[in-house]
Amino acid sequence: MDDPAGLFKLLGDAARLRILRLLSRERLNVSELTSILGIAQSGVSRHLRLLKEGGLLREDRESGWSYYRVDPAAFPDPVTRSWPLIRQQIEKLEGYADDDARLGEVLRTRHEEFRDNPAGAEGRMISPGRSWAAWARALGFLIPPLTVADLGCGEGHLSIEAARWARKVIGVDRSADVLHKAKALAEKSGVKNVTWKRGEIEDLPLEARSVDIVLLSQALHYAHDPVKALLEAERILVPGGKLLLLDLRAHREEWVKERFGDVWLGFEEQQLGVFLKQAGFVDIVLDVGARRRGDPFTVLIGSGSKHK
Repeated sequence: MDDPAGLFKLLGDAARLRILRLLSRERLNVSELTSILGIAQSGVSRHLRLLKEGGLLREDRESGWSYYRVDPAAFPDPVTRSWPLIRQQIEKLEGYADDDARLGEVLRTRHEEFRDNPAGAEGRMISPGRSWAAWARALGFLIPPLTVADLGCGEGHLSIEAARWARKVIGVDRSADVLHKAKALAEKSGVKNVTWKRGEIEDLPLEARSVDIVLLSQALHYAHDPVKALLEAERILVPGGKLLLLDLRAHREEWVKERFGDVWLGFEEQQLGVFLKQAGFVDIVLDVGARRRGDPFTVLIGSGSKHK
């Protein structure tokens, strides 16, 4: 990149500026960038190739992955002279709060998969097969075969996981499109003990006292009336049945309303506790499920029981 005009032409693309902004903060691979940017993998690869050819990125290979990062020490002279101004300007870019949030989720996933440090870094060694997902499945073996309702089930991933240990799972969602995807995923996975129903979590198409466990995973913040949704969950539970809840702690990321249709910007623990009591639940437990420094989202987990 000896031609300043070529440098400015390279930077004259919004997607490449977003990539530079991310890679100046953290090294990432193609699949991670694809999940953050919402751009096809082929497009991300093309932008990375151009930025690398322009001397703006460095590629490191590790454990079968290619990671990209901004490395000012390796810049050609015109880029070195321009980089402080470029960095200053890309940090001022507006409208990319969702990029930062998705970056936080990528880093959280790395941490949960023990990928934060390469083998040998700081004396740590990564052992093949260390997986939180596998442990979650193993813990399912401790649960007796029960009837489970997954409310706001989306594309059915949690419903299908629950089907591994449940006698029967009922997945409920308002969207016909995501239920169609959920059915296809269940068929592909060979899962036959899940029933899919279309409906609102505030007006469930299920009979009273018909399920043993209700799952509400990242669904309550879509409800216009959370207490009504929790009352419906209580209604369909058998006496002594359990509600398991996973949602976001209160945050200030307003962009999620337009991007994802969130109605509530999460909940405070005390607020959730009040909602659960108003819905009639007892033996309420609330705690932090996942949190990472710098991530605007903290995950809350909770449970409650229906009176026997």
